[in-house]
Amino acid sequence: MLASIQIRSAVPADALAVARVHVRSWQAAYRGLLPIDYLDGLRPEDRAARYDFTHSDPVKPYTRIAVDGEAILGFATTMPTSDPALAGYGELCALYVDPERWGSGLGAALMVDARDRMAGQGFRHALLWLLKGNARADRFYRQDGWSPDGQHKRELMWGIEVEDLRYQRPLP
Repeated sequence: MLASIQIRSAVPADALAVARVHVRSWQAAYRGLLPIDYLDGLRPEDRAARYDFTHSDPVKPYTRIAVDGEAILGFATTMPTSDPALAGYGELCALYVDPERWGSGLGAALMVDARDRMAGQGFRHALLWLLKGNARADRFYRQDGWSPDGQHKRELMWGIEVEDLRYQRPLP
Protein backbone atom coordinates (compact mmCIF):
# COMPACT_ATOMS: atom_id res chain seq x y z
CA MET A 1 0.00 0.00 0.00
CA LEU A 2 2.95 2.38 0.60
CA ALA A 3 4.80 1.44 -2.60
CA SER A 4 3.72 4.58 -4.46
CA ILE A 5 4.19 6.94 -1.48
CA GLN A 6 7.07 9.39 -1.52
CA ILE A 7 8.19 11.69 1.26
CA ARG A 8 9.55 15.08 0.26
CA SER A 9 9.99 18.58 1.63
CA ALA A 10 6.93 20.82 1.58
CA VAL A 11 6.96 23.82 -0.75
CA PRO A 12 4.71 26.90 -0.67
CA ALA A 13 2.33 25.45 -3.29
CA ASP A 14 1.58 22.58 -0.84
CA ALA A 15 0.21 24.81 1.93
CA LEU A 16 -3.52 24.45 1.26
CA ALA A 17 -3.36 20.67 0.75
CA VAL A 18 -1.29 20.27 3.94
CA ALA A 19 -3.83 22.43 5.77
CA ARG A 20 -6.68 20.22 4.53
CA VAL A 21 -4.95 17.18 6.03
CA HIS A 22 -4.27 19.14 9.22
CA VAL A 23 -7.92 20.19 9.63
CA ARG A 24 -9.39 16.76 8.77
CA SER A 25 -6.99 15.14 11.22
CA TRP A 26 -7.90 17.51 14.02
CA GLN A 27 -11.61 17.07 13.33
CA ALA A 28 -11.30 13.27 13.54
CA ALA A 29 -8.63 12.84 16.23
CA TYR A 30 -9.76 15.52 18.65
CA ARG A 31 -13.51 14.89 18.56
CA GLY A 32 -14.45 14.47 22.21
CA LEU A 33 -11.26 16.24 23.33
CA LEU A 34 -11.93 19.72 21.93
CA PRO A 35 -15.26 21.55 21.55
CA ILE A 36 -17.27 20.30 18.54
CA ASP A 37 -18.19 23.81 17.39
CA TYR A 38 -14.50 24.72 17.38
CA LEU A 39 -13.54 21.64 15.34
CA ASP A 40 -16.42 22.12 12.89
CA GLY A 41 -15.36 25.74 12.37
CA LEU A 42 -11.77 24.95 11.37
CA ARG A 43 -10.91 26.15 7.88
CA PRO A 44 -7.89 24.96 5.87
CA GLU A 45 -7.47 28.44 4.39
CA ASP A 46 -6.82 29.86 7.88
CA ARG A 47 -4.14 27.27 8.65
CA ALA A 48 -2.48 27.51 5.23
CA ALA A 49 -1.93 31.23 5.73
CA ARG A 50 0.20 30.49 8.82
CA TYR A 51 2.57 27.96 7.24
CA ASP A 52 6.04 28.92 6.06
CA PHE A 53 7.44 26.41 3.60
CA THR A 54 9.86 28.92 2.02
CA HIS A 55 12.90 28.77 4.30
CA SER A 56 15.84 26.50 4.96
CA ASP A 57 16.65 27.96 8.40
CA PRO A 58 17.60 24.97 10.64
CA VAL A 59 16.11 26.59 13.76
CA LYS A 60 12.64 27.07 12.26
CA PRO A 61 9.96 24.39 11.81
CA TYR A 62 10.57 22.25 8.73
CA THR A 63 7.82 20.17 7.14
CA ARG A 64 8.07 16.97 5.11
CA ILE A 65 5.02 15.58 3.34
CA ALA A 66 3.88 12.14 2.22
CA VAL A 67 2.53 12.19 -1.32
CA ASP A 68 0.91 9.70 -3.63
CA GLY A 69 1.21 11.29 -7.05
CA GLU A 70 -0.13 14.79 -6.48
CA ALA A 71 -2.18 13.90 -3.38
CA ILE A 72 -0.77 15.00 -0.02
CA LEU A 73 -1.70 12.35 2.53
CA GLY A 74 0.22 13.41 5.64
CA PHE A 75 3.01 15.52 7.03
CA ALA A 76 5.54 15.81 9.84
CA THR A 77 7.15 18.99 11.13
CA THR A 78 10.38 19.07 13.14
CA MET A 79 12.69 21.69 14.62
CA PRO A 80 15.17 22.15 17.45
CA THR A 81 13.25 22.50 20.70
CA SER A 82 12.82 26.02 22.02
CA ASP A 83 12.98 24.77 25.63
CA PRO A 84 16.30 26.06 27.02
CA ALA A 85 16.38 23.25 29.61
CA LEU A 86 16.50 20.71 26.75
CA ALA A 87 18.95 22.44 24.43
CA GLY A 88 20.22 19.92 21.92
CA TYR A 89 16.88 18.10 21.62
CA GLY A 90 14.92 17.89 18.39
CA GLU A 91 11.18 18.41 18.55
CA LEU A 92 8.45 16.71 16.59
CA CYS A 93 6.04 19.64 16.30
CA ALA A 94 3.38 17.87 14.25
CA LEU A 95 2.62 14.54 12.65
CA TYR A 96 -0.74 14.21 10.93
CA VAL A 97 -2.13 11.75 8.41
CA ASP A 98 -5.39 12.05 6.53
CA PRO A 99 -7.91 10.04 8.59
CA GLU A 100 -8.80 7.91 5.56
CA ARG A 101 -5.20 6.63 5.65
CA TRP A 102 -4.94 5.92 9.39
CA GLY A 103 -3.58 2.43 10.01
CA SER A 104 -1.91 2.25 6.58
CA GLY A 105 1.67 2.64 7.81
CA LEU A 106 1.90 6.19 6.52
CA GLY A 107 2.29 7.69 10.01
CA ALA A 108 5.09 5.24 10.78
CA ALA A 109 6.86 6.16 7.53
CA LEU A 110 6.60 9.86 8.35
CA MET A 111 7.88 9.15 11.87
CA VAL A 112 10.97 7.33 10.55
CA ASP A 113 11.63 10.24 8.21
CA ALA A 114 11.20 12.79 11.04
CA ARG A 115 13.49 10.85 13.39
CA ASP A 116 16.11 10.49 10.65
CA ARG A 117 15.92 14.23 9.94
CA MET A 118 16.42 15.13 13.60
CA ALA A 119 19.27 12.62 14.01
CA GLY A 120 20.85 13.98 10.82
CA GLN A 121 20.83 17.43 12.40
CA GLY A 122 22.87 16.04 15.28
CA PHE A 123 20.12 15.56 17.86
CA ARG A 124 20.46 12.50 20.09
CA HIS A 125 17.10 12.95 21.82
CA ALA A 126 13.71 14.21 20.74
CA LEU A 127 10.54 15.42 22.38
CA LEU A 128 6.95 16.02 21.39
CA TRP A 129 3.84 17.41 23.03
CA LEU A 130 0.65 15.34 22.93
CA LEU A 131 -2.88 16.59 23.58
CA LYS A 132 -3.99 15.14 26.91
CA GLY A 133 -6.52 12.36 26.39
CA ASN A 134 -5.42 11.48 22.84
CA ALA A 135 -5.27 7.70 23.42
CA ARG A 136 -4.77 6.79 19.75
CA ALA A 137 -1.68 9.01 19.43
CA ASP A 138 -0.41 7.81 22.82
CA ARG A 139 -0.46 4.20 21.54
CA PHE A 140 1.21 5.21 18.27
CA TYR A 141 4.04 7.09 19.97
CA ARG A 142 4.64 4.46 22.65
CA GLN A 143 4.96 1.81 19.91
CA ASP A 144 7.66 4.01 18.37
CA GLY A 145 9.65 4.20 21.61
CA TRP A 146 8.37 7.50 23.01
CA SER A 147 7.37 7.76 26.66
CA PRO A 148 5.84 10.50 28.79
CA ASP A 149 8.34 12.25 31.05
CA GLY A 150 5.83 13.73 33.51
CA GLN A 151 5.92 17.29 32.16
CA HIS A 152 2.73 19.02 31.05
CA LYS A 153 1.68 22.50 29.94
CA ARG A 154 -1.39 24.49 29.10
CA GLU A 155 -1.10 26.59 25.97
CA LEU A 156 -3.09 28.46 23.38
CA MET A 157 -2.85 26.48 20.13
CA TRP A 158 -4.58 27.64 16.97
CA GLY A 159 -6.93 29.76 19.07
CA ILE A 160 -7.95 27.24 21.73
CA GLU A 161 -6.49 26.42 25.14
CA VAL A 162 -5.20 22.85 25.41
CA GLU A 163 -3.32 20.75 27.93
CA ASP A 164 -0.35 18.85 26.52
CA LEU A 165 1.84 16.07 27.91
CA ARG A 166 5.52 15.86 26.96
CA TYR A 167 7.04 12.65 25.56
CA GLN A 168 10.71 11.91 24.89
CA ARG A 169 12.81 9.29 23.17
CA PRO A 170 16.44 8.76 22.21
CA LEU A 171 17.38 9.06 18.55
CA PRO A 172 19.65 6.57 16.80
